[in-house]
Order: sequence, then C-alpha cells, then structure tokens
Amino acid sequence: MDQPALSPQLIDAFRNILGPHHVISDPADMAAYVTEERNLFHGRAALVLRPRSTSEVAAICALATAHRIALVPQGGNTGLVGGQTPHHGEVVISLNRMDRIRDIDPASNSMTCEAGVILENAQQAATRASRLFPLSLAAEGSCTIGGLLSTNAGGTAALAFGVARDMALGVEVVLADGRVLNALSKLKKDNTGYDLRNLFIGAEGTLGIITAATLKLFPRPRSVETAFVGLKSPEAALQLLNSAQNEAAGALTSFELISAIALDFSIRHGIDQRHPLSDQHNWYVLIELSSPRDDARATLEAILGQAFEDGLIDDAAIAMTLNQRAAFWKLREEISASQKPEGGSIKHDISVPVAAVPAFLEAAGRAVTDLIPGARPVPFGHLGDGNIHYNISQPIGADSAAFLARWDEVNAVVFALVRAMGGSISAEHGIGVLKRDQLPEVKDPVAFALMREFKTLLDPLGIMNPGKVLA
Repeated sequence: MDQPALSPQLIDAFRNILGPHHVISDPADMAAYVTEERNLFHGRAALVLRPRSTSEVAAICALATAHRIALVPQGGNTGLVGGQTPHHGEVVISLNRMDRIRDIDPASNSMTCEAGVILENAQQAATRASRLFPLSLAAEGSCTIGGLLSTNAGGTAALAFGVARDMALGVEVVLADGRVLNALSKLKKDNTGYDLRNLFIGAEGTLGIITAATLKLFPRPRSVETAFVGLKSPEAALQLLNSAQNEAAGALTSFELISAIALDFSIRHGIDQRHPLSDQHNWYVLIELSSPRDDARATLEAILGQAFEDGLIDDAAIAMTLNQRAAFWKLREEISASQKPEGGSIKHDISVPVAAVPAFLEAAGRAVTDLIPGARPVPFGHLGDGNIHYNISQPIGADSAAFLARWDEVNAVVFALVRAMGGSISAEHGIGVLKRDQLPEVKDPVAFALMREFKTLLDPLGIMNPGKVLA
C-alpha cells in the first residue's frame, strides 16, 4: 500500500539523527535510488537517508517503528529482482556511507566489513593482507557487502567456495525496533544455541538491516590458470566438469558454461571483444584453476589433454597473460549487457541438479520456442553448481513490448521444468518482487509458514522492506 506523506516534524527528526546533508528529499536527487539498472522497476520514495554508523541506523529504525514508517534498505542498487526499490513511497536507507573495513585478521582468516563496503574494495583489502576474499561477480565494482549478504549472492567462484552465506562468519543486524543484534564472530566453532546469522542472510532486508559482517578469508593462490574451451554439447561439458573435478579437486574454482549465441552477442556488442578460439563451436566452457602451489598450469594442461583424447572438447586456449585472462572473463561478464541491443529479454536465474543441466537446456529450448516461435534462448552460467541464467531474447524483428508482455507465460513454462527437475526458481538473485508471487507455489508449505511467522515476530508492524519476498 502507498505510504502516507511524512510530516515536516518527522523529516526534521531524521535530520537531527543524520545531519541535514544526509537526508535527501528532492525528487531529482532521489532518482538514482528509485530505479535500477535493468529499468524493470520504477519506484518512488518519501526520503533517502544516508547513515554513517550502526547507531544512526538503529535510531532511524526506532523512529520508524514509533511512527509506522516503512523502510527499504539499499546497498549498491545492483539487485535484479526489485528487492531494493521503494515501490510505494517508503523511506530508503542507503548504506553506501557505511564503508569502513573495521578489521582484517590474517591469522584468523577473517575480515569485518560494514554493509556499504564495495565488493571490489573488500577483495583488494584482502589482497593487501596476503589473503583472498573469493566472492566475485560482474557487479563487483558497485555491489556492496550488505546487499550481497541480504540476497545471498552467488558468483563465479561458488563451485569452490560457496555462496555469500558460506563466506560469512557473523553479522551485525539492526532490528525493526532499533535493537542491534551483535552476531559478529571470527569463530569457526561456536555451538552456543541457535545460529541467528543465517536468518538474516538471504532475507533481503525483510527481517532486519545487516550493517556489518565478519567474512571468511582464504590463502592467496600462487598460481591461477584460465582456459576457454570449445565443445559440442552440454553433455560434453558435464563430462569435462567431472573429469576436471577428479583431476583438480579443490583447485577447480570456476566452470562457466556459455552457449554459442551468448558468446556471439558478447563479441558483437562488446568493446574490443574478439573470439577466443580459431573456430566457432556450439558450446563453450570457461574453466579456471587456482592452486596454493605452482602446479595449476600442469594440472590444467593434463585435464585438457585428456579431454582431447576422450573426444570431449574440440579446441581450447589457455590464457598466456593476465590481459588474455581478463579478456576471457570479460566475454563472460558482458553477456547480460550484450543482450540489450538485441531487444527484449526475459531472464531467469534458476538452478537444477548439476547432472540435470543438459536435460533442462534441451527441454527448455523446445518449450520456449514452441511457445514463441523464433524466440532465442541465450543460456549461460555456473555449470559447476547447476546455476544457469536462462535468458530468452525476442525473435528478430519482433515488437519488444509485445514480447515482454509474455514474461509470465514464459516463466510458467521454464519454472514448470525447473520444479519437475527438483530445482530452484531463484539460484542467486533473490526473490524481491519479481518472483514473490511464485514463491508459495515452490516453497515447502511448512517452510513458507515459518517464514511468515519469523517475519511477524521480528517485524510485527511490517515496516521492513514491505512487499518483498512475502506478499
């Protein structure tokens, strides 16, 4: 429901908490906070608040509870499901000013960051401490630690290191009433009752606002080797994955599957992009090994050599320089953006069991093109953990608006296959509002009921990011 306008007295109260320069009320200045990069969601806000500290966030929440003011927490505003957008005139809490790295402890392999720390800055801080923070995704130059944890982001290294939840030792959270839950910890072992950390990670700000987190660090690899591989089919890619895991074990850190059309789009619409191999292939794999020893190159060569002998791959190029490695990854990272010049795109972030990926791709391709003849599936993603970004570009020459109007129809077809294969309709992007209405259909009824009960317990007034995840 639309939120009532704030009184001048309440606006002054927020200014007293933050200072006048960190309360934004001009619509032009708020514009960047009420839209998102895909231009799917257009919202409006009563105010944008920019706190600097946990105590300021706590004071904001306490005041909001006292006056039933709805709040929408926001980090880098890179979310893809509308979870960070104020849809009904809520107050936005932008956490970008909370950008301090409070502590780096190499001996404990941990780092404590505030919610507004940009992922790339966290990675660089870990590097300066001779450690690795492995969470990595295309938006790492703008997404923030708080947003990544709130959506339980995945990324390209989830195969070896897990998703955001797996990289958090503890969190600091401000609750709706202004209380601060200090669950920050450097401990790997702490068996003292309920683990509240995971209640807030992935909750998209609906239960509380993550203001800081203690993150796991890892030893920096001594050798990193990357290859771009051409092959005939997802089945061949799956066999290559199994072979690579057997040979490289924990050194296999990324295994990205890319369709021919996805690579074609990236080359066609990217800047200074070129084909990584001498010939075109039906499918490609971007594979990366990271090792604490100087053996990644020999291991990768052994994997690829055996794959050639077994007939699994047709061609491969190993990056010989850091620039070539960066060029390989740039081709992968720009796939989503490269779909824009091709017209409307209906996007899915799904996961199925790894072994079911080839069957899913074949069945989904048939189902989508039967529904919309000429539609162009553009699948790519993290084969190593079964997470495929199953995007569909409009037929060539079609009307974009008419194509996008069939989003729900396409969703129904794709999600039906995902459910039949025991998969998830949201692998790493969250629920937000984009998938909110589908959640009751795919979630275990008891689990869904418990989610509602937790929401009522921690946010009885329903002011924390209302309308997201739960209708």
